Amino acid sequence: MRLASFQITNYRSIHDSGSIDSSQITAILGRNDSGKSNLLRALHSLNPTDGLTALSPIKDFPRHRRLDECTDDTPVVHTRWDLDASEQLALAAILPRAAGVRQVTAGRGYGATRTTGFEGLGPLSIDVSDIKAKVRKIVPAVKAATEKVADELKAPLEQEADAFDAAMIPSPDFVKWSAGALLALQALRQALATAGAEIADKQAQMLTELEELARTIDNDQPALARARAWVLEKLPRFIYVEDYASLPGRQNIAEYLTRKGWGERTAGERNFEKLCQVAGLDPQQLQDLLAKNDLATRNQLVNRAGSVVTSEIRRVWKDRELKVRFNLDGQHLETLVSDPNAAYEVEVNLDERSRGFQWFFSFYIAFFADTKGASDAILLLDEPGLHLHAHSQADLLAHLEHDFGNQILYTTHSPFMVPTHRLDAVRTARMSEAAGTTVSNKAEGDARTLYPLQVALALSRMGSEPVKTPIKESAPQVEVVSTEPRVVAEAVI
Repeated sequence: MRLASFQITNYRSIHDSGSIDSSQITAILGRNDSGKSNLLRALHSLNPTDGLTALSPIKDFPRHRRLDECTDDTPVVHTRWDLDASEQLALAAILPRAAGVRQVTAGRGYGATRTTGFEGLGPLSIDVSDIKAKVRKIVPAVKAATEKVADELKAPLEQEADAFDAAMIPSPDFVKWSAGALLALQALRQALATAGAEIADKQAQMLTELEELARTIDNDQPALARARAWVLEKLPRFIYVEDYASLPGRQNIAEYLTRKGWGERTAGERNFEKLCQVAGLDPQQLQDLLAKNDLATRNQLVNRAGSVVTSEIRRVWKDRELKVRFNLDGQHLETLVSDPNAAYEVEVNLDERSRGFQWFFSFYIAFFADTKGASDAILLLDEPGLHLHAHSQADLLAHLEHDFGNQILYTTHSPFMVPTHRLDAVRTARMSEAAGTTVSNKAEGDARTLYPLQVALALSRMGSEPVKTPIKESAPQVEVVSTEPRVVAEAVI
């Protein structure tokens, strides 16, 4: 399933965001305090990795409104999802009348429940004239068959034929009709068998077709419930990242275990826990082996863990052939990183690498741990790379675009995080007192909102000479136009 669009309502600064189109990578631009983070937080609440929970009206309901306006059913998130061909077939196998469905919806309110829907799902329907035509042929055939049965069996068979005739009259409540029709069909078949009567093959086939129709309708509600459950089961998890704390290059295992037991882990220790999860290391096991003085087993475990993390990092960070090794020093676990392709392959503690390198490394470890390798998890990144150097931000954007199979939505106000080569992926968030946070699928807004885009386009133009990106004074909006193939954006600021 691929996220096609989402809409947030009744959440913090957001009255109604409007429908926001989503692509493989979607950048939401906006000034500080424009409500960008609230968009991601609300979307994340639809299917977080730690399970669905109720939202807090006191914390999350717009504060200019009365709390008694908020109920469990007050809508917050509405999403539309595209199904691929295999998913369409799977859905149709569960719910036959969903054979033409190409999109499904999922949403939630303040309560800990979710809703689902099926775009283009037709209503239950029956061909009334066809049913009546079949009944008009079946009933006389049954009554004609009574002429060949014993006298004492004629009356019961005729009564069942009349009951069948009455039960098969279609009613507006198709589900109720199908239940009665199935009982009547079963009773008629039983009466025919008891009397030893037979009807012609043509009428017998009509009887079978009516049974199949009634059974399909009778099974529709359970099938619809299974289809709704299938949608929620297939719904990708949302990974929301706002805290980009670095991993410690040297971690005291005993102190970590103590603080974990107290429920007082630091941000760095939570990331250390994710590193252990990716590496397949159990800190408690390492500590127990230390107590037993089994240093050989400890070293074997961390050597294997280093190879595992190296493989994971190289799988995504394709332009850096990094090697990760873990070293045990008593109570401490050290993370050492080297570059085999460098002039000198020197192991350096993670703490001693550049801040940009630490950020990338920590981000990848958190990504592997949170997604558990699931390529369908959707990443919601709040101001990623905020403290990175401009070139590192550009590198990060390239990594997000080229090295991840996951859909990614991120917020930014940095020019270096704007995908100028694909402006169709840019959305702009604005805040006003009357409307709250709203989002446009076009790059439009006031000068402060569009400033990162204006700078990004100027930088893109500088790197794309002699191809020109015209910038002219006019209304505050940015339009995508078709000019030269390398630069297709016209800024109108």
